[in-house]
Amino acid sequence: MKFKATLFAICLLFCFGCKEGPKEAEQKETNLVTAPENSEVLSTFEDLEGNLVELSDYKGKRVLLNFWATWCRPCIEEMPSLLKAEAALANENYVFVLASDQSIEKIKAFKEKKGFDFRYLKFNGAMADFAINALPATFIYNETGELIQRIDGATAWDSPEIINQLKAIK
Repeated sequence: MKFKATLFAICLLFCFGCKEGPKEAEQKETNLVTAPENSEVLSTFEDLEGNLVELSDYKGKRVLLNFWATWCRPCIEEMPSLLKAEAALANENYVFVLASDQSIEKIKAFKEKKGFDFRYLKFNGAMADFAINALPATFIYNETGELIQRIDGATAWDSPEIINQLKAIK
C-alpha cells in the first residue's frame, strides 16, 4: 500500500511539475515565429548613397521587399521577372525594394554590371530578424505598413497569378 501511494505521488508530481515546461518552450517558439511579422521592423537600411532608410518611409505605398545577394543565383535569375512585375504594377502604388546585407560597393558594382534598375538598399540588420534562412526571401507590405505575405524562394513575379495576387493586396 505504501508503494502504491508513493508511486501515485510521483506520478502526480511528474504530471503537474512538467506542465509549465512545454508552455515556456511553446511561448519562445511562438515569439520567434511572430517577431518577423511585426509591421514596425526596427532594422535600418541605407540607400546606395549611404542615406538611412526605414520601411516606415514607404508608408502609404505597397512595398515588395526582396532580400537577395550578388552571389545568389536564384536571386539573380528572378530579377528580370521582378522588373516586369514592377512595370506591370506601376499604377498600383507599389515600391519594389531589393535589400542585401552586402556592402554598398558590391551592390553598386552588381547594379552597374548587370544593369537591373531597382531601388537597392543595404540591409544593416541581421537576416535572423526576419527569420530568413535562405535567399531570395520576399516580404509584401500593404499601404499601412502591415506585413501581408511572405514568399520564400525564387518566383515568377511576372506570372498572371502573382500579378493578380499583388494587385489584390490592400
